[in-house]
Amino acid sequence: MELSRRGLCQALPLIVSSLAGDSVAWAVDDQPIQSFALPFEQMKASANDRSTIRPILNGITHSGAHLEVHETVLPPGSMPHPPHHHVHEELFLLSKGTLEVTIAGKTTTVLGPGSAAFIHSNEEHGVRNIGQEPAQYFVIAIGTDA
Repeated sequence: MELSRRGLCQALPLIVSSLAGDSVAWAVDDQPIQSFALPFEQMKASANDRSTIRPILNGITHSGAHLEVHETVLPPGSMPHPPHHHVHEELFLLSKGTLEVTIAGKTTTVLGPGSAAFIHSNEEHGVRNIGQEPAQYFVIAIGTDA
């Protein structure tokens, strides 16, 4: 059976749940990520006027790499923050909605459900929901900004 990117985005909460107990889903940055299983609806989300963020995990893998994963939901027309850059790399997996992705000052493409974008270390980037419905995407951040 082949898994499409859309299927992967839809399954991400279950995949992450199978990788990580609910008290350790959001580990301290320098602590090893412990195994856990946590239903998506039990992951606590916080909202501001621009987005809703749901932390999933944050810590160190067995190989010593820093790994942080979160879900973001953007209302139509909004951005989570202005374009920015950082040392860590990011993989965006879009599960719902439509995002415009800008990398290094250029709008690279418009992404729909099942799409992905990868941002290399220190590249300026930003996302904006250009659709008529909320956009839901998952960010997998690899590395640290230390």
